[in-house]
Amino acid sequence: MIVRPRPNWLFMLFVWRGSIIHKIVPQLLVTTLISILVVIFHGELLHWKVTLTAVPFSLVGVALAIFLGFRNSASYDRYWEARKLWGKLLTDSRNACRQYITFGGNEPRTFVLGLAAFVHATRHQLRNTDARADMARLLPDAVVADLAHRRNPPLRILMWLSDLVRQERDAGRISSMLATQLDNSLNGLNDAYGGCERIAYTPLPFTYSVILHRTVYMYCLMLPFGLLDSIGIMTPLMVAFVAYTFFAIEALSDEIEEPFGTMPNDLALGAMAIGIESAVLEMLGDRDLPTLPQPVDHILN
Repeated sequence: MIVRPRPNWLFMLFVWRGSIIHKIVPQLLVTTLISILVVIFHGELLHWKVTLTAVPFSLVGVALAIFLGFRNSASYDRYWEARKLWGKLLTDSRNACRQYITFGGNEPRTFVLGLAAFVHATRHQLRNTDARADMARLLPDAVVADLAHRRNPPLRILMWLSDLVRQERDAGRISSMLATQLDNSLNGLNDAYGGCERIAYTPLPFTYSVILHRTVYMYCLMLPFGLLDSIGIMTPLMVAFVAYTFFAIEALSDEIEEPFGTMPNDLALGAMAIGIESAVLEMLGDRDLPTLPQPVDHILN
């Protein structure tokens, strides 16, 4: 996730870090170079004049803009829902922590660390990274060993937390009503995790990306032939401007379509997981809290 102060309007024109331009520089250079060659050879290809006007590009441009807008909106919907789901992980973790500590559950530290472990396990599951270090520092050895060969560790941790609640209820340390409330909070964690799985494992149809990618590139590569007779030597400049807009929107849509990844515009799951862990530990009364990650080159992971 890009985290930086918003610069003034003039500096914003020249921002490099935190922009998408570094991903599309090769395409922009190729498109601009082709435009320059078209101007030099006066729109001729193998001594044959390519007779294109701006009219077809105006028609296709409108349709392409609508299609790009749809693609970007679909990707942003996934990104926005992912943000809300991680917000739910935060609130339900706090609720479960508060309920367990306030109403006298036995060994609250074990339960609270289990909540933090669930959040970290969710992060690692979504990013397909190694969770062993976080699990070893947060969970009892027996639970860590049980997770070693599990395909879905977050669900196993959730089952373990539910079993702790059942044991407390059976021992009479918490009432059945409180056990039900705790179970509702754990259900909320499961719902949020299920929503994250839906986003992570069901991407947008690949055909959308293929059609959009082909259309954008064909449009930008043919555009100089359509502009040459109208604006002449200014053709490369206008082609570069149009290509930047289309390439940038396509690249940004690709990034935020998978919001749990590690690209600059994806969610900062690492920082969010540490934030939730710090929140529940502080509710437990801890003062020595985990250090919150800081942005590196304006990028927070």
